[in-house]
Amino acid sequence: MDHQHDKQGSGLALLPFLIFIVIYLGAGLLLQARGEEMAFYQFPSVTAMFIAVLAAFCMGKGSIDEKFSVFARGAANENVLTMLMIYILAGAFSTVAKAMGGVDSTVNLGLSIVPVHLLTAGVFVISAFMGTATGTSMGTITTIVPIVVGVADKSGLSVPMLLGACVGGAMFGDNLSMISDTTIAATRTQGCGLRDKFRVNFFIALPAAAITVVILLAAGRPETAVELGDLSFSIVKVLPYVAVLALALAGVNVFLTLTIGIFGAGIIGIAAGDLTVFTLAQNIWAGFTGMSEIFFLALFCGGLSELIAHNGGIVWLIEKLRRMMRGHKSAQVGIAAMVSLADCATANNTVAIIVSGSVAHDVSREYRVDPRRTASLLDVFSCVFQGLLPYGAQLLTAATLTTTTFHIEMSPVEIVPYMWYCWILAAFGLLSIFVPYADGACRKDPWNWEYDVAESGVTAQKAMLEKEQ
Repeated sequence: MDHQHDKQGSGLALLPFLIFIVIYLGAGLLLQARGEEMAFYQFPSVTAMFIAVLAAFCMGKGSIDEKFSVFARGAANENVLTMLMIYILAGAFSTVAKAMGGVDSTVNLGLSIVPVHLLTAGVFVISAFMGTATGTSMGTITTIVPIVVGVADKSGLSVPMLLGACVGGAMFGDNLSMISDTTIAATRTQGCGLRDKFRVNFFIALPAAAITVVILLAAGRPETAVELGDLSFSIVKVLPYVAVLALALAGVNVFLTLTIGIFGAGIIGIAAGDLTVFTLAQNIWAGFTGMSEIFFLALFCGGLSELIAHNGGIVWLIEKLRRMMRGHKSAQVGIAAMVSLADCATANNTVAIIVSGSVAHDVSREYRVDPRRTASLLDVFSCVFQGLLPYGAQLLTAATLTTTTFHIEMSPVEIVPYMWYCWILAAFGLLSIFVPYADGACRKDPWNWEYDVAESGVTAQKAMLEKEQ
């Protein structure tokens, strides 16, 4: 192995990442121009990443066997494998809980509690809880939008405002949930605990959510009260979501938490007659396979990041970033800008975090930014832009469901001005960099830089090479 080659920066080594973004973004723009629905999701991200991996194998010195050894080291990194296991368990929990009626019960419980004249703010709160409990903004949007848009239309509420409340709440949940793709990716790439990241993230998201609720209470009153119809629910079916949230916040091991959630939901479903032992098994498997895209993407990206680092790409990028970063705060701004641009390019906040995670980790080590803080920044700003992109899945889905289900013509662009939560979250995210009011958890429990348990395969490899020399 050429140690010196590993330590030299090379901008050319980043070409595979550029290829991935050009293919993924280019295909989306081309199909958008042709008027295709969900244009940015027609070309699978995994296929684009596979092409980028092939390009990386064609670059640099060494045989195919040597390059595959580097790739395998990155793909088999402990953080990557942990992330993959959490993904499939989270997928199984969400699928089983939905199959036993947990989603419908949770939504109906929320709507039965909220007075109709507070519906807009109530939808934000219900969506926030659903997103936090289930870990999926898309699942939250597809469940809640068809229920409430009809009511909004009849009561004289602004439909774009109600959609903005729903998507905003869903992004709150996506950002904070212990089992969301973004939280898993952000914490595993930075090597910190789910609860630790939550504690930092919570003080950024909560004030943004509180201000959003106040705005929605003031601006979102209906002209006429309308009956919401049948809102039957079973409180028992809401319990698995509450249990998973409570266990995760209590710091229980995430694998144990999700396993308890899966079988807790399964037992409730069997007792209620919604599931059998066989349909429970089938739903667990469906949950595993439902995470296949993000599973393969994370696997490929782990190996690709290691190849790029091996060829000097990460070193080169940090050298360039260092010229713009003067210290602790500017490094955080750089991390926020990096994940924001990655999300704008990929229209997928989880992909954006996975793609930029290893570089963000090395930058945070360079400028001694606490990994819990870095994980929070990655999640916050990827969710901000994901909720504001007119070509992102969240706004596209909300607009499409409104148009197809209720024949109310709706463009994603019409919803963007009402995405108050995301706009306010961006402001608090930036404020937290310059006024570190959210870093209380970090100050009470300082990160041990001498023994950095967050070391990624890239950083560990660099340290090993320096010691060998």
